[in-house]
Amino acid sequence: MKLTVIGAGCWGLTLAWLLTDNFEKVTVWGRAQDLTEDLIKNKHTSKPLEVQLDDRVEVTSDLTSAIKDADIILNVVATSGTRSVCEQLKEAGIKSSQILVNASKGIELPSLMRMSEVIKDVLPEQKLAILSGPTLAKEVLEGKPTAASVASDDMEVATYVQKACNVAGKFRLYTNNDVIGTELGGSLKNVIAIASGFAKTMGLGDNCTGSLLTRGMAEIVRVSLQLGANPSTLYGLSGMGDLIATCSSPMSRNYTVGSMLAKGKKIDDILAELGSVAEGVKTSKAICELAKKLDIDVPVSSAIYEAVYTDITPQALLDKLMNRKLKEEERYV
Repeated sequence: MKLTVIGAGCWGLTLAWLLTDNFEKVTVWGRAQDLTEDLIKNKHTSKPLEVQLDDRVEVTSDLTSAIKDADIILNVVATSGTRSVCEQLKEAGIKSSQILVNASKGIELPSLMRMSEVIKDVLPEQKLAILSGPTLAKEVLEGKPTAASVASDDMEVATYVQKACNVAGKFRLYTNNDVIGTELGGSLKNVIAIASGFAKTMGLGDNCTGSLLTRGMAEIVRVSLQLGANPSTLYGLSGMGDLIATCSSPMSRNYTVGSMLAKGKKIDDILAELGSVAEGVKTSKAICELAKKLDIDVPVSSAIYEAVYTDITPQALLDKLMNRKLKEEERYV
């Protein structure tokens, strides 16, 4: 079997490293401008994390050769680039029988489409699955165990990916057929992770963090249920599991963005310093637009949108959240 990883960023290279022994051949595709000489020749990179790929892994900028004869194609590019990559895959001759697995977590702007919707918009006949869960790249590279969800409308596809990509003792995969819930849980939690990093750096305490995660999860559930998600999915690996991991760890890029915002830094400077994509930044805009469209209240996400896109001070933001009109806590079961 052959695996092709589309995207030579941190998570894409981590997945290529993790899954090398599962496949007879592994190819990593990246844009020519994104591929360093060290990565091409030595299968090595040190930014943003140290990754040493096996010599068997091919690294190329030729998309046609990269996807030729691939059984599974993993899409691990930023959400803003997914539509363009799908157009390129179409031109490169991707076959509908090849399974495309999306591992990017976000919502397209301005369309507000989930990644599966974007992919199907360009490649309507493609076999498709979604990979999502608590998967901090640094811990995966350290060989620490985790689990994730593989979601697909076609359970045969989900099961095929599960068996092909499960790594005993390290990467345990579960299947489900709730693509909507799996995608929204993984995407929307990035906004709450920014809030968590923000609160931690402000020294607001563990009580505040617990409150933020709980109320943030309530927002994720409110929006996701309106869009057709199964509530049990949101309390699973790709929802609550990913939320806890991302909101608890400075290894999370979104958590780091929140921490830097709390220090008074501006978002353009933060992203330049970070040197990689933090999907929660754009997703904060997307969830606010979705919430407005659905007439749903999302105060935590709205606060993060303000923190990212306006000059509001950290203290003013906290005061605004804590002094809202009192309300009843909602129930979902």
